[in-house]
Amino acid sequence: MAARIRKQHQDEVRARIQVSQLINVLEKQALGQGEDLTPARLKAIELLLRKTLPDLSAVSIEGDPDNPVQHAIKVTFG
Repeated sequence: MAARIRKQHQDEVRARIQVSQLINVLEKQALGQGEDLTPARLKAIELLLRKTLPDLSAVSIEGDPDNPVQHAIKVTFG
C-alpha cells in the first residue's frame, strides 16, 4: 500500500512540474522574453492547462437568502 501512495505522489509532483513549465513558457511569451509560439503550440498548452488547472471563470459564490454573502475590500496605502 505504501508503494501505491508513493507512486500517486510521484505522479502529482510530475503533473505540477509539467504545469509549471507550461506556465513559464506562457509567462515568458507574455513578457516578450520567450520564443514565438505557433498557434498549434498555444492551443496545445491551453488544452493541457484546462485539464490540470481549475477554470476560475466558472466559479460562483452564493449565499443563503437569510444570510447573504458579504464582501469587503480593504485598501491600505502607507
